[in-house]
Amino acid sequence: MNKRHALIALNIAAFFFGLSGILGKVIATSPAFIVFGRSLFALMALALLMLGIKSFRWERLHAKGLGLIVIASLILAGHWLTFFISVKAAGVAIATLGFASFPAFTTLFESLGFKERITVREIGLISVICLGLVLVCPSFDFGSASTRGFLWGIISGALLALLIVCNRITAVNIRPVQVALLQNGFICLLMLPFALGEIRSATLADWFYLALLGIFCTGVAHSLMVTSLRFVKARAAAVFFALEPVYAIAFAWWWFNEQPTLRMMAGAALIILSVVLFTRKKAGG
Repeated sequence: MNKRHALIALNIAAFFFGLSGILGKVIATSPAFIVFGRSLFALMALALLMLGIKSFRWERLHAKGLGLIVIASLILAGHWLTFFISVKAAGVAIATLGFASFPAFTTLFESLGFKERITVREIGLISVICLGLVLVCPSFDFGSASTRGFLWGIISGALLALLIVCNRITAVNIRPVQVALLQNGFICLLMLPFALGEIRSATLADWFYLALLGIFCTGVAHSLMVTSLRFVKARAAAVFFALEPVYAIAFAWWWFNEQPTLRMMAGAALIILSVVLFTRKKAGG
């Protein structure tokens, strides 16, 4: 993979991540059980992938590397949990748009963690993304479920930003598939006590959607994201993942007939424009 392939991989990952909100809405279980099922199927898919790669070698982990993976697992579990709480409370569009504020968090966290200066161009592109999010967001009433869901989405976005920065550190020395497998394994064990009461009550349809969520929206997407971070900065990934709410709104329109307003479409257009400009800048060096 090179930088160009990494950008393509990020786009595919964003597509699958955008589908996760839709699946979270149709799965009729608690957010905790959704996180458990998602990590379980992702773990199985990644284990099969590792077994199918003849040249794959399991890398020994030192205490520091294992500690980083555990921390990243806790952050990822929190991100998923708060996101699905947001979906259940406010719906797919509002939840996804709330957490899509994470590019600003990522730029801040990465600049602090790696002591990298934020460029004027990055500030401008993130400002355009924020303007797009403002256009898409509904009016706020802090007593409503939609507003509470939106706030949960913002918390989810901040946790995702921490995860991206943490994965940039681990991706340097540890194989991406191994990182993703270990993270999902830790999350599965962490959420198991909270999911035991719903295992028998979950329907066949719930398990089917959880399989889609775990294999494609997690196993495939997560591996692509971690691999891409070997070649691009975390803030590049963050801006590119701003496409996720666009995909989510499109899925909600098709699946639930939730037709976006002209204001929402204008905001989505601004987000796409920002991603295109950022990608052209990276392609030009």
